[in-house]
Amino acid sequence: MDRLRGEFIDIIEWTDDSRDTIVWRYPRYENEIKMGAKLIVRESQVAVFVNMGRIADVFVPGMYELQTGNLPILSTLQGWKYGFHAPFKAEVYFVTTRQFTDMKWGTQNPVTVRDPEFGMVRLRAFGGYAARVTDPARLLTELAGTDPQFRTEEVEDYLRQLIVGRLGTLLAGSGIPMLDLAARQGELGDRLGQALTDELAASHGISIPKFVIENISLPPEVEQAIDARSRMGIIGNVDNYARLQAADAIRDAANNPGGAGEGIGLGLGMAVGQQMAQVFAPQQAAQPQQPYAPAAAPAPAPGGPAAVPPPLPPQQQHQWYIAVDGQQQGPYDHATFTGHITSGAVRPGMLAWREGMTAWQALEQIPELAQYFRATPPPLPPQA
Repeated sequence: MDRLRGEFIDIIEWTDDSRDTIVWRYPRYENEIKMGAKLIVRESQVAVFVNMGRIADVFVPGMYELQTGNLPILSTLQGWKYGFHAPFKAEVYFVTTRQFTDMKWGTQNPVTVRDPEFGMVRLRAFGGYAARVTDPARLLTELAGTDPQFRTEEVEDYLRQLIVGRLGTLLAGSGIPMLDLAARQGELGDRLGQALTDELAASHGISIPKFVIENISLPPEVEQAIDARSRMGIIGNVDNYARLQAADAIRDAANNPGGAGEGIGLGLGMAVGQQMAQVFAPQQAAQPQQPYAPAAAPAPAPGGPAAVPPPLPPQQQHQWYIAVDGQQQGPYDHATFTGHITSGAVRPGMLAWREGMTAWQALEQIPELAQYFRATPPPLPPQA
């Protein structure tokens, strides 16, 4: 009797100990299911009976005592008469109907779209989604087949291809500018999830209840161009920003004496001088300049105020040249040149020349520049 009982199955159930199994086939092997056996279907499960390769009966969550009364399709296929209680053979598949939330997707290759502001751009995106079985019988027919353990990894690649194929159409047809995509990622995710559900539910018995777009990114070179454009907007006036950088570089060169620092300081100083000249040139051009012509001073009127002498004639400005590391730098006007001396960019020992000089001379040896190089006493000797 024990041997005979071992050939009959009394309880059919499945306790899922994994998180990625969609379909699991009950291991019946050669055993027969006893008429009157208990079938236990838990929440988030559906049991499907398959007889001779055809789907027979489907059981939702609950506990059942298998009789010909609750196996109407299988009874018809087997040709049983009402009240027949003999054992029978059938394959039982348990299908998980809960949501699988650990599904990931991403674009392996960028999707090219036409943006109204930037023209043709390439976009990459990634995110996650949840999948759920809505029609177990159709899932077994179209995807799982006779697989004894059908997992999410077997269908994930197929779903990812569908997502990427739909994503390009969605982004291209949305008409949303690229800079506004981040603000409308939720809307795009809902639209794409609904489109996938409409396609998969009818053909494979799967729905996509949740679809999330985590990020939509651009190629690195485009991101760098956008960053540069943002910096320009924050900086505002580029000319003022360039002058500020040049002034900082001159200060740094003065604090770090040396040939390279002197060359950089003089070069940037000349650039600043040229920019200042361009700034003040329109103002000087707007003021008409009268040529100097000496005129006789009018005789003061008897009893009137004393006569005021005319302005002095303009003095000729010399153009200065400086030698830095064997290279000639200049020309600089007198005001700019003396400004470099005051800032420390031009120091004693450096050679200079202007028109009228017979040879290059050290700065401190030129009489008109001697006032900028007054001798300073050496430091005091250490005290005992």
